[in-house]
Amino acid sequence: MLKAVNLNAVRLLDEELLRRRNTNYRYLMNLDNHNLLMNFLLESGLYSLDRTPEGVHDGWESPYCQLRGHFLGHWLSAAAQHYAATGDQMIKSKADAIIDTLERCQVENGGEWVGPIPEKYLYWIARGKSVWAPQYTMHKVIMGLLDMYEYAGNELALEIVKKLANWYLRWVRQYDREAFDNILDVETGGMLEVWVQLYSFTKDPEHLELINAYYRGRLFDGLLAGRDVLTNMHANTTIPEIMGAARAYEVLGDEKWLRIVKAYWKSAVTDRGSYVTGGQTCGEIWTPFHQQSARLGDKNQEHCTVYNMMRVADFLFRVTGEPEYMDYYELNLYNGIMAQAYWKGNFTHGQTTPYPETGLLTYFLPLRAGARKGWASQTNDFFCCHGTLVQANAHLTNGLYYQKDSDVYLCQYFNSDAALTIDGKAVSLRQRIDTLVGSNHTSSWSSGSQKIMEKAAIYKSRPNVICDNILVDAEEQEFTLYLRIPAWVKEEVRVEINGEAVACTAKAGEFLALKRVWKSDVVTITLPISIQAVPLADDPDMIAFRYGPMALAGLCDAERTLYGDKEHPESFLTADNEREWASWKPTFRVKGQPVGMRVIPLKDVGYDPYTVYFPVKKSMRFGVEE
Repeated sequence: MLKAVNLNAVRLLDEELLRRRNTNYRYLMNLDNHNLLMNFLLESGLYSLDRTPEGVHDGWESPYCQLRGHFLGHWLSAAAQHYAATGDQMIKSKADAIIDTLERCQVENGGEWVGPIPEKYLYWIARGKSVWAPQYTMHKVIMGLLDMYEYAGNELALEIVKKLANWYLRWVRQYDREAFDNILDVETGGMLEVWVQLYSFTKDPEHLELINAYYRGRLFDGLLAGRDVLTNMHANTTIPEIMGAARAYEVLGDEKWLRIVKAYWKSAVTDRGSYVTGGQTCGEIWTPFHQQSARLGDKNQEHCTVYNMMRVADFLFRVTGEPEYMDYYELNLYNGIMAQAYWKGNFTHGQTTPYPETGLLTYFLPLRAGARKGWASQTNDFFCCHGTLVQANAHLTNGLYYQKDSDVYLCQYFNSDAALTIDGKAVSLRQRIDTLVGSNHTSSWSSGSQKIMEKAAIYKSRPNVICDNILVDAEEQEFTLYLRIPAWVKEEVRVEINGEAVACTAKAGEFLALKRVWKSDVVTITLPISIQAVPLADDPDMIAFRYGPMALAGLCDAERTLYGDKEHPESFLTADNEREWASWKPTFRVKGQPVGMRVIPLKDVGYDPYTVYFPVKKSMRFGVEE
């Protein structure tokens, strides 16, 4: 399998991704430990109250909610991964203190159970009594503890989980296969994955027993048989279970686990199709195969499904090396992770807005006409997607670099550094995007001399390319550098090594392989970006637009019919406000339409109403449609 380059070996430099990671860090650090631990302290009897204290977390973290406590597990996972990527000691100290308190809770609970909910919730499932997904909650807790061990070296976290596993073993052994399958029909989250993760650390046969108990036969066997077991079913119930199968393949090596994951991808993505964003769901459920037109609503693309399907894509890429998974990853990064979290407006020079200037998280990404994003609060909601929010933005280096022996894969184009070892020798890669702006004037308060640059005259208008310089530093080391040619590229890709042209033998949706003895070399790859029309599979006259990987949104509060030739999508849009100081802006407006409209990347929409899909007709003359 390919391996993602270690978190601590990748240095993120892209300004926007860094802003998001740093904002995420501040959010993690600003949440008070006592409030994060509140439900664990109450459950263990280490804390009691006679009224709701000021500042206590509300929403799904409220002491009155049956799903209470799930967020702390996500928090621990995010903190561990942020520490692994950055070495930040402050977040590690904060997380270590939380682990210490969880151990105290475990002792008070009798030495095994450590949860924000009572053990009886799991017995209620077996009795058929209604309770809101206690295994989902416990999965998050165990995941956070194990991630603190794996990424942050906290030995106590592992010991806590090992003791908790003893409770689970006794509970599981009370049921025969059919009875436990009935229990697994109630949302289990990623319990399979955490037991595999635990077994990978301990190699304890009893932990393997837990893996086997959590085999979800009613889902997995249906997938293996080629049945459609997903349509109209809750999406994020099953995606974590599939990640359990993926982890089981990595740890146990049984090909059956891999077949399960591939069958799931075929059903969820390949056979089902997707929206222009790369997402597939509406109202948290899987849409029917290639029938998305009736599902454009206010609850498309749950953030959790985006994050977890990107994890599945990452796994399948590491197994197969197929670029389609990194194309999927890219679409969902831009149009999911970046479109649904940590939005920041740009209001300067006296400009104002009636809305907040930032947005934390949108549970869903509405795709109906005239939709608005619904932004969550910092402490009064704590939906499930709050958890995947902090995990997804913990480091943002996933999906960039992979390696297998002397093969190195560069999969996403962002300013960053990667430190590799190939055949025992150090190799570094440095990505530096050339913005082709020909100016140092970054704002109205820029100071210093303004150097005259040739590019200012060469690129008079937005160049519509990504121009990436990849600096390779090695000591005469032979290896193959694979560069992904994104599926959205429609024109010729230019490649140079040390200023000399190299034939690009790869097509869009493939990898370009550059094998040579590398020393101190510069690879320049220029990827043309164009406007694409992306129709709904079951309604080809309903189209959305993408600019490269970015889905576009028209700023309007109702459905608009556009007139023109969808085979030439560039005819609908023209550049709008394309340049601000030393920045090219991927912004547009419609042309040749009855009513004007600005069109911007969906990820840049904050509180304004917007429309993504537009009915298209060929032409209009004298106010009459033809």
